[in-house]
Amino acid sequence: MAKSETATVNRKSDIISAAIEVFAEVGYYRATTAQVAERAQISQPYIFRFFATKEALLLASLEVSWTRVIDSFRKVVESASPEHLENGLIDAYEDILDEHKNEILLQMQAQTIREQSIQEAMRHGFGEVRGMVLDAFLAAAIPNAGERTMLFLARGMLCNISVALEMPELKEK
Repeated sequence: MAKSETATVNRKSDIISAAIEVFAEVGYYRATTAQVAERAQISQPYIFRFFATKEALLLASLEVSWTRVIDSFRKVVESASPEHLENGLIDAYEDILDEHKNEILLQMQAQTIREQSIQEAMRHGFGEVRGMVLDAFLAAAIPNAGERTMLFLARGMLCNISVALEMPELKEK
């Protein structure tokens, strides 16, 4: 990759990171591209060089957050023994919650946004995670794999609420 291409990719990544922070802090509807630009230390028009709309920026931010979850889970699925699979996935998700809290807060907010494209992105992300976990549980011959998948996802949602409301007791085992 040429130096200018690398700089462009890095700048786009910086914008997405800033957007994740701003959207998580003030919400999608209250956030402005001016706030994102200020956080990214660029001019507001420069954002529109990469993203045609604020919604496109949100969709890119959601893609980054879902990719992080999916990639983390994929590493566990590829390396964990069947008896350590579920705990490995739980640990991976807790690491994401600790290290990338804003991405999870962003996903939580996006669940309530009614725009079709955002709902579609959220359905796709949840669907991919659900499918990966279910397939892994089935391959590991975990009894009641469908129910265990549902409980795993429900536990993840409870962990999200725990982080958002600063109620760590909701995550206790």
